[in-house]
Amino acid sequence: MRGLVFLLLLAVSSAKVFERCEWARVLKSHGMDGYQGVSLADWVCLSQWESSYNTRATNTNSNGSTDYGIFQINSYYWCQKSDGSFSHNACNISCNQLLTDDVTAAITCAKRVVRDPNGIRAWMAWISRCENRDLSSYVAGCGV
Repeated sequence: MRGLVFLLLLAVSSAKVFERCEWARVLKSHGMDGYQGVSLADWVCLSQWESSYNTRATNTNSNGSTDYGIFQINSYYWCQKSDGSFSHNACNISCNQLLTDDVTAAITCAKRVVRDPNGIRAWMAWISRCENRDLSSYVAGCGV
């Protein structure tokens, strides 16, 4: 019985880690291909380097803010941490909503981020790993 409870808790706490093409199809179905001029390959590249397609990825930054979820959305600007620390909360959501396997809130918030004047350049991983590169391999063979 104890083993079953452990396995159930493990299943509940484990992250959804998307396969590359699976993630590309999810993004396309949510209207991300070409959103604000950002290609589907850009979104897939960004997600690969920010979180390795992991819905529960987090990273604490040196300034005390935290990046959340598959897009690594920052708590200082875009979502409210559960500890009540200051946030602009431009997406008007709890940061915990960015850590669920239902990626709807994360995608909605990413759309809000990319509408900001910085656009896709709000993500440092995109600048360092995706910008000015041939990204066709990120969607190759995905049928999107």
